[in-house]
Amino acid sequence: MDLSASRIALKGLSAALVAATLLFAGCATVRVSEGPGAAAKTLDPAFASARDLARNDATLSGQAKADNARQIERLLAGLDDATLASNAAALPPEDPLYNFAGRALLNRGLPLPRPFDRGAWQFNAGNRPPAERDGYRPPMKLAVLLPLSGSLAAAAAPVRDGLLTGYYGETRRRPDITFYDTTGTAAGAVAAYGKAAAEGNDFVLGPLGRDEVSAVFREANLGVPMLALNRGNVATPAGSASFSLSPEDEGLAAAEYLIERNARRVLIIGSSDDGMRRAVATFRQRFSERGGNVVDSLDVAEVVGDLNARLQAAAQKDGGVDAVFFAVKGAQARALAPQLAAAGLGGKLRVATSQIVSGTGKPVDDLVLDGIAYPTDTWSARGIAALPSAASVGSRLKTARGPAARLFAFGYDAWLLTAYLEHLALSAGGEVQGATGTLRVDGFGNVQRTPTWSTFSGGNPLPLADGNRR
Repeated sequence: MDLSASRIALKGLSAALVAATLLFAGCATVRVSEGPGAAAKTLDPAFASARDLARNDATLSGQAKADNARQIERLLAGLDDATLASNAAALPPEDPLYNFAGRALLNRGLPLPRPFDRGAWQFNAGNRPPAERDGYRPPMKLAVLLPLSGSLAAAAAPVRDGLLTGYYGETRRRPDITFYDTTGTAAGAVAAYGKAAAEGNDFVLGPLGRDEVSAVFREANLGVPMLALNRGNVATPAGSASFSLSPEDEGLAAAEYLIERNARRVLIIGSSDDGMRRAVATFRQRFSERGGNVVDSLDVAEVVGDLNARLQAAAQKDGGVDAVFFAVKGAQARALAPQLAAAGLGGKLRVATSQIVSGTGKPVDDLVLDGIAYPTDTWSARGIAALPSAASVGSRLKTARGPAARLFAFGYDAWLLTAYLEHLALSAGGEVQGATGTLRVDGFGNVQRTPTWSTFSGGNPLPLADGNRR
C-alpha cells in the first residue's frame, strides 16, 4: 500500500467527530509527590543478591539479559514493602539496581524515594516550548501510527477517537497531528514509522498491534522517539516508551490486590482464551513470588465433568483457600458461582480480570456475581473531571460505548502521555490521573497503570470504596 496515499491529515476527519470531541473540554490532572531521601544502611541479603545481578545486566543481551532481569524481579518480589522501600532508598544515584527496585515499588502502588535513573530514557523534549506549570509539554509535530485498514481497524477506531477527544479538549498549544496507516502488519508499521520520521515529526504515537510494535522496536535506529500502544516481544528501545492494556498487567494487578489484602492461598479458575491464559500465567508467577500459594488451578473447559469434585477438594486441602481468582467471562462466572457456594467458597475473597463484565448487563442475572472485585478504567467506574460520563459520550459516539469504551479511554490517555511523558520521566512521584487509571513511567520506558477496582452489587457494577488502591 502507498502510505502517502493512506496518510490521513487532521483536516480530513469527519465533521461529526470534530463536533463531538469539541464538547469535551478539559485537561489532565497531574499530581507530583516527593519521596524520602536516601539513607545509608545495610542491605537485605536478597536485595544485595539482586544488586550483584543488576551490576552485570548491562553486559548481557538477548535471552541471558531477560533471564537475569527475571531473577532480579523474583528476588525483589520476595521482600516485604518496608524492606523494599528502605533498601531502594539506600541505593546511591546511578546504581544499576535502582530502576528495578523502583519498578517493583510502582507495581505495589508505593512511592519512589527519588526519580528513576533515566540514562537514555530522558524523553528529552528537544526544541519544544517550555513546559506549563503542570508539566504539559506536547510535541511540535505528532505522528500517529494506527491500523486504519486491515483486521485491526475496528480496534483502532475507538483509540483514534479517544485520542482526538483529548486533543480537541485541550485549550493550550497543540501539535500538528498526522495519521499514518500501518495496515495492521509488521511491514506496514515499519514503513509508516520511516515515513513519519522522514516528514519531520518529532514524536511518534503507535503502532497498536503487538507484531507491529515488535517489528518497529527491532529497527536498529529509531531516530524519532515513540510511545508504542502495546508491549512488544522485545525490550523497549532506549528513549522510547510503551503503553498497554495487556492481560499480563491485569494478572499482575490481581496478584498485588490479593497480597495487599493478606490472601495467601488462592484457587485459580481460568479458560482457554489466549488473553485469559496470559493473565493466569502472570498472576501465578507474581503471586508465588510474593509468597502466595496456588492451591489449585482449573480450566473450566477441561474439567467440566468433575468441576464440583475439584472445587470440593481444593476447599478441603490443608490450609484451605483464602481467595479465588477468575480469568473467565461473565457467563462462565455466573455458572460457577453456585458451585463455588456449594463447595464453601462463595464467601471467600474473589477477584477477576476485567473480562468478567463481558456478557453482563442484566442485574437480575448478574446478582450471583455480587462481591467479585475486578480492575476497570476510572472513566467508566467513577468518571474523570476532563470528560463527560462514559454513558453520555457513548450516546454520541459509537466508538465510545460497550466494550469499545475501554479502548476509547486508552486513546484518550495516549494523548495525555504524549504531552506529559517528559514530566513523568523526570519526577520522582509524577503521575497523571488518566481515563484508564493512574499513569506512571518506570525506569525502562514502560507506562505503569494502576486501575480502578470495581465490584458487583445488586447485579450492577459499583466502584469499590478503596478502588484507587492496588
